[in-house]
Amino acid sequence: MALIVQKYGGTSVANTERIKNVARRIARYHQRGDQLVVVVSAMSGVTDGLIRLAKEITPLPNERELDMLLATGEQQTIALTAMALHALGIPAVSLTGAQAGIVTDGIHTKARIRNITPKAVRELLNAGSVVIVAGFQGETPDGQITTLGRGGSDLTAIALAAALKADLCQIYTDVDGVYTADPRIVPTARKLEEISYDEMLELASLGAKVMQSRSVEFAKKFGVVFEVRSSLNDNPGTIVKEETKSMEGIVVRGVSLDKNQAKVTLVGVPDRPGVAARIFRALADAAINVDMIVQNISHGDGPPTTDLSFTVDKADLAKARHVIEGLQPELGFRQILAHENIGKLSIVGVGMKSHSGVAARMFEVLAREGINIDMISTSEIKISVVIDLARAEHAMRAVHAAFLG
Repeated sequence: MALIVQKYGGTSVANTERIKNVARRIARYHQRGDQLVVVVSAMSGVTDGLIRLAKEITPLPNERELDMLLATGEQQTIALTAMALHALGIPAVSLTGAQAGIVTDGIHTKARIRNITPKAVRELLNAGSVVIVAGFQGETPDGQITTLGRGGSDLTAIALAAALKADLCQIYTDVDGVYTADPRIVPTARKLEEISYDEMLELASLGAKVMQSRSVEFAKKFGVVFEVRSSLNDNPGTIVKEETKSMEGIVVRGVSLDKNQAKVTLVGVPDRPGVAARIFRALADAAINVDMIVQNISHGDGPPTTDLSFTVDKADLAKARHVIEGLQPELGFRQILAHENIGKLSIVGVGMKSHSGVAARMFEVLAREGINIDMISTSEIKISVVIDLARAEHAMRAVHAAFLG
């Protein structure tokens, strides 16, 4: 008998037939004697639909009320999944994130888990029930409903696996595992048998849609080994775990493309100490994550100025513009430019730490394809470039062919 945490994403529970399919899979584990905690997302398209409704009311919905709205998506799925298990004769109980003991901070729409007290979950497991938990949500100490950001159901599952000391954590999705690239864009992409936390973290944060980056960070911190696999078949998936020596022999593990980035450029920013700190503190206080940053010194007569560019998630662009516009009278920069038609192309691999010339090779491939690089960012195990969105998928295929055949 094992204690297993399973997570099923929106496509895995997209309609009632797929929910019944998930229930049959859960039933097989339960019938062999395993204890199961099952985390589910909202049905595919439901969260987007709720956001669309909110924005029909107002372009910038109040974030507390938005969390109240979005949390209902997962509550539909947990109840339907429990009903599907009941129809198979399997005892099951659905719980919201709050009922499962998930306590978060108070940052609405992007809350972080503070702690989990899974007393109710343990009691239900010991009584023989499958426990169905709403992913993506929790509750503040004073009882406010919060959501964990896009992909937050992954984080719910990993955090519960850590808190319950689960024997196994499985992340079910609509693909067989983690691939060297998105197979819908790169037909030659291959499934990986294993990948390190650091590589998975980079790929997740750089646009790979298999996992939410914060969930991988949490798994690494608490040593939760997990498997990414398909809910549509029984094929083995990809194991995500601590880096091993054998992983260093592969220079590039994967290529990712993030189409959900936007670039903001502030033109004519006064070049004096403290200005950048003021800008990025204001963005941080608004819970806006900034990714790549490039600053160029402008030359010429008059007081020194700079052009400052940075990238944010497209979903945060309107909020970022609002924050920056509020700073313009104080800081005196000339203009704000926003550009959504960009893609962030990245290569990732722990082997980069011990191999030189990787960046040069990537840039040569892009140059050969006539693709201009707008921004560059690097770390020990990744290289990212911002390019024109219209050429991004072509660039991804070219880079994948150069490094991964």
